[in-house]
Amino acid sequence: MTQNKFDNKVENTWCPGCGNFGIQSALKTALTELGLNPEDVLLVSGIGQAAKMPHYIHANGLNGLHGRGLPLAFGAYVANPDLKIFLSTGDGDAYGEGGNHLIHAIRRNPNIVHMVHNNQVYGLTKGQASPTTAKGQVTSLQQTGVRLNPLNPIAMAISLGASFIARSFAGDQAHLAEMIKEATNHNGYALIDILQPCVTFNKVNTYKWYKDRIYTLEATYDPSSITAAFAKSLEWGDDGIPVGVLYKNEQPEFLERVDHLKSLKPLAKRNRSPHDVREILNVFK
Repeated sequence: MTQNKFDNKVENTWCPGCGNFGIQSALKTALTELGLNPEDVLLVSGIGQAAKMPHYIHANGLNGLHGRGLPLAFGAYVANPDLKIFLSTGDGDAYGEGGNHLIHAIRRNPNIVHMVHNNQVYGLTKGQASPTTAKGQVTSLQQTGVRLNPLNPIAMAISLGASFIARSFAGDQAHLAEMIKEATNHNGYALIDILQPCVTFNKVNTYKWYKDRIYTLEATYDPSSITAAFAKSLEWGDDGIPVGVLYKNEQPEFLERVDHLKSLKPLAKRNRSPHDVREILNVFK
C-alpha cells in the first residue's frame, strides 16, 4: 500500500501555497496508514475551494450544492455504511450556508468525518468575510472592517453535544493526519476544524500567525471533560490556540439508534432491478 493509490492526474487549480495542499497531503497519508483503498472511501463536498478535494483524490467522489454536503454524506452513509465517508467543506460552506445541517448532523451522530477547511474568508468568491472572520478585519468586501462577531464553531459544537471535536493546522501535516485517523476510528460524527491559511485573500491569519500561537494539548488533558473543552474552545489569538482532540462524548451512532434500520439491509446491499419500480410508475399512468 502506497500513498500513490490516492493520487490522480487531475490539474490542481488551488493557489500556490494554499493551505488546502497540506490538508490533501495529510488526508492521503491518513487514508494510507488506515489501510484503506480508493474503493473503500467516499469523499463528499459542497461548493468552494475546499470542496474541490474530491477532484484531487483518487477515490469515490460526490460534489453537492453550497452548504449541502452534509445531507449528501448522510444519505450515502445510510445507503452504504461500509464506506468510509469524508466530508470536505470550507468555513462558509459548513458554518454559514450549511449551519443548519451541521446542527442536525451533531444530533444524529452519523459515522462521518467532517473536515472543515477554516481559512476565515470565502476564498472561491474572492475573499469576503465568512462566519469565522475576526471582528474588525478588513476584507475584499468589508473595506471598513467586519462588524459582526465571529462564530466559535468549537464552542458551538461542544454545546450541542458533538461526539468528537478536534482542531488541527494545515501547516502541520503529521498532526493533521493523526487527527483524521482518530476521527475515522471514532464511532459517530467527527468534526475537525482545520486552520487553513488562504495566502491570496487572508493576509492576517498567515502560516506565521498560526505558528506563533498554536500549541498542542498536553497529554494530561481530558477530552471527556466538557468544562475543560469549553475553556479550551475560548482560547484564541495571542492567548494561544490549542490543537488536538478537544472533546469526545461517546454515544451511539445513528444506525445504532434506529431500530428498524438494524434489521434491514442497507440499499447498497439489496438486490434491485429496474423492474422493481414498475408497479410504482403504473400509478401515474
